[in-house]
Amino acid sequence: MLRPRVKICCISSIDEAMIAIEHGASALGLVGHMPSGPGVIDDTLINQIAKAAPPSISTFLLTSETKPQAIISHYKRANTTTIQIVDQLEKRKYETLRNELPNVKLVQVIHVIDGFSKKEAIEVSKYVDAILLDSGNPNLKIKELGGTGRIHNWDLSRQIRESIDVPLFLAGGINKNNVKQAIETVQPFGLDLCSGVRTNGRLDPEKLKDFFEAIDAEKLN
Repeated sequence: MLRPRVKICCISSIDEAMIAIEHGASALGLVGHMPSGPGVIDDTLINQIAKAAPPSISTFLLTSETKPQAIISHYKRANTTTIQIVDQLEKRKYETLRNELPNVKLVQVIHVIDGFSKKEAIEVSKYVDAILLDSGNPNLKIKELGGTGRIHNWDLSRQIRESIDVPLFLAGGINKNNVKQAIETVQPFGLDLCSGVRTNGRLDPEKLKDFFEAIDAEKLN
């Protein structure tokens, strides 16, 4: 089994970005305005971090916008390599995004709640470059769109992974103690972490080191 790529999310500064990269991250998550959750930074800082990242590192703009033109406007303030859409895109107008931003990768978040999540993932996977499974709940009065630190049903996540033809990232409560189980159960293309490598909200180099050692210990290369 190939070692999953690792995206470190909720990056809050250029220094945090460089720490994540030094420890082995292949992608950075940069959180725009959200109704709830950690890691939100302003678009100017997102742009600065994206510019500072080496060409080999993917930079993900997490946007809670749901209308295509609003997402496009948000992206143009950030200029990342990838857009991570954390809520449902209005009328699934992915073609509008493709036409306006042909060189930008699109990743759609699916919040794993029940069987409908699987149906949604299968349908949406036809339009995007990757699916990211997380543990939020967009149906709440104040939407949870990520950063919960909760584990969801990994058996359902595996079913989703087996049912789609695009890469799958797994997020939600992953840390050094459960990463082996996460990989064995879901077999994702990538892993996405925020709280699992932080202490008091700050990126923790020791937790990063321990996490990547836990992956390498499984000889997944």
